[in-house]
Amino acid sequence: MVELNSVVTQVIQVSPIMKIIRIKPVGWELPPFESGQFVALGLPASAPRCPEATEEHTKQEDPDKLIKRAYSIASSSTVDYIEFYITLVHSGSLTPRIFALNIGDKVWLGKKAVGMFTLSEIANDQNVILIATGTGVAPYMSMLRSNALVRTGKMMVIHGAANSWDLGYSSELTLLETMFPNFTYYPTITEPDKEPAGWSGDTRFIEAIWKDGTVEKKWGFKPAPENTHVFLCGNPIMVKGMKEELEKDGFTEHKRKSPGQIHIEEF
Repeated sequence: MVELNSVVTQVIQVSPIMKIIRIKPVGWELPPFESGQFVALGLPASAPRCPEATEEHTKQEDPDKLIKRAYSIASSSTVDYIEFYITLVHSGSLTPRIFALNIGDKVWLGKKAVGMFTLSEIANDQNVILIATGTGVAPYMSMLRSNALVRTGKMMVIHGAANSWDLGYSSELTLLETMFPNFTYYPTITEPDKEPAGWSGDTRFIEAIWKDGTVEKKWGFKPAPENTHVFLCGNPIMVKGMKEELEKDGFTEHKRKSPGQIHIEEF
């Protein structure tokens, strides 16, 4: 049986199917990581599943076998805990077990964060647009909480979800917008009819917001490949649609051997 090397220190229920979970390594430290990277989280098959879970897609035969998945880190790179923003997959193997965790429960955490979805190679004066759906906002929270907001270029988060309660971190992002003149937060939801208190914000898909020139209206100039990098994280349909729209405007996908301005993290 693999040792569960970390402990849950905080659990926040964001919505019926979304949770923010903080985990602290016990007796060891996660090596330094870059904001935007991800790390593996795991629990044994014998761990209980939450009451909302349905039949598992794949039956777990060995109760001691560790079920592992990689999740983007939402916490700052300067704190001693790791925070995750996770959506419940009712028939999944791992998330129903994560959703059953309480403060003080043990969990396995990978010993190294990895990934290229970072700001490290982007010049300080370049503008950055961080586009997400659902829990795809997690790596952006790590960037903003670390040191991204000291950049001289403009920054904007466009976050889409079905409903306002699925817009995790919205209060923190709204606060950052009031504190940093170079930062803009732009949420949109697609099911305003379900809002108990109504919704006065945008209700369009992210591609429509881009095509409409909303960023240009907010910034006062048009984002272009020579002055702006765009990050995409979340729903594969949104990522594909936005990549196509950006390519029409001359942006190219960033790859190790051919640097571009579209940075993609697919779920």
